[in-house]
Amino acid sequence: MTLRPWHRWVLWTIALGGVTFAMLAFRGRLDKAHVTLLYLLVILLGTVSGGRTLGLSLSGAAFVLFNWFFLRPYGTLRINDPLDWSVLVVFVAVSAVAAQMLHRLQREAVVARQRAEEVNQFAELGAETLNVARSEDALAAVGETIRANLHVAACEIHVGNGVDAQVADPLLVWVRQNGCAALRLADGTTRLAASADAPDDVPPGATAVAWLLPLHVRGHVVGVLELRDARGIDLAHAERRFLRALSYYAALGIERIRLVAAADRADALRAADRLKDALLASVSHDLRTPLTTIKALAHDMRSRDDRALVIEEEADRLNRLVADLLDLSRLQGGAIPLHIALNAVDDLIGALVQRVSGVLGDRRLDITFQDNSTLLVGRFDFVHALRILVNLVENAHKYSPSGTPIALHVTRDGGWLRFTVADRGPGVAEAERERIFEPFYRPSGAIADSGSAGLGLSIARRLAEIQDGTMTYSPRGRGGSEFVLSLPAADLPADAIES
Repeated sequence: MTLRPWHRWVLWTIALGGVTFAMLAFRGRLDKAHVTLLYLLVILLGTVSGGRTLGLSLSGAAFVLFNWFFLRPYGTLRINDPLDWSVLVVFVAVSAVAAQMLHRLQREAVVARQRAEEVNQFAELGAETLNVARSEDALAAVGETIRANLHVAACEIHVGNGVDAQVADPLLVWVRQNGCAALRLADGTTRLAASADAPDDVPPGATAVAWLLPLHVRGHVVGVLELRDARGIDLAHAERRFLRALSYYAALGIERIRLVAAADRADALRAADRLKDALLASVSHDLRTPLTTIKALAHDMRSRDDRALVIEEEADRLNRLVADLLDLSRLQGGAIPLHIALNAVDDLIGALVQRVSGVLGDRRLDITFQDNSTLLVGRFDFVHALRILVNLVENAHKYSPSGTPIALHVTRDGGWLRFTVADRGPGVAEAERERIFEPFYRPSGAIADSGSAGLGLSIARRLAEIQDGTMTYSPRGRGGSEFVLSLPAADLPADAIES
């Protein structure tokens, strides 16, 4: 049974009187210290029960009773012995200080209990949000916890960018875009804040029926928390602190929804990519047999029909496309064979000249070395490195104006071999300088019907990467393009140099 405040006052007044009458029965045998201690006990117990005001009131009453009944001359408030003044002063001081300290300890205990309750609520909320399987359910649990603890009619967490139909309220859009809180008052007006905390400048007599708070994660607004209650919302300082803490849980809930959606999209993209790779590998492999048959028949028909040569050339073109598709599939699956060995750059350039001589025709390939007296060597796959350089030179030939030479410059830069293939073609727009390395992508200015499916550069870069190398693009001075293949350099063993 909980006592009302005035009941406590009556109870402890009676207790003080009862102790006084009890001590009167033994007044002749009691010392002043006994009276002081018994009165202090009543004052302290009264403070614990009824608070500081009751304790101080009991202290004052005990002062009068002490003087009246237990200090000579009895029955008066006059004090003859000066030492009795010190007894009374010390008694009042001790009782007042004890009541004040006890009150402070009680207040700190109340604050500690409130903090413990908040921690328990946060722990329960965290456990509840972790136990739910769906992110949307976790967000709903956060909203319900906020509504129940703050005793408001509704708590809604808005997810989105503030422009869809569900978040069409202009005030919601403003809160989301500015990252600041706002209040909607009962008279239809609003109060806007300069920070994420709700403003305090509500006019006297006005009632806030809705609070709108931005939800932040890592400095970005991810949603809006809306509290609604037609009776009015007026939160104390502790409740505001609680709301700020739970708002962060709500923001994390929204972020969890976004991350789950991103993970789902990534899984879908990975599945689609695996399906695409499997389809490319299957179709490419199955096309090789009919292409071989078509090419053989066209070769046999060449003596009887001039069009057979066209059929054979187109079959070769389609066969190269199929080979590129198979290589791209192997590269993406990590199944392409790789033979890293110590190779001389002179051998690689010699093989390159032989491979492209028939393609270039009369076009000149200018090859320069940084230092002709030094033998350059590197650790790379000879076949794959040759394929990359052939692709770069053929691309330069395809897109360069007639009569302009193609430049190939070979240097050693620390631990790297740099092969720079430069042309005087139209170049690549800045927005497309990375996209040209994507599979099936062709620049907007690409030559129509150039025989390219947009796989060469993609395959070339991936072949460079699996050899721990790189391939980059940069515009050439006075027009054109420069493609730089970088492969790991190596030093010849000492015994090889001596021999």
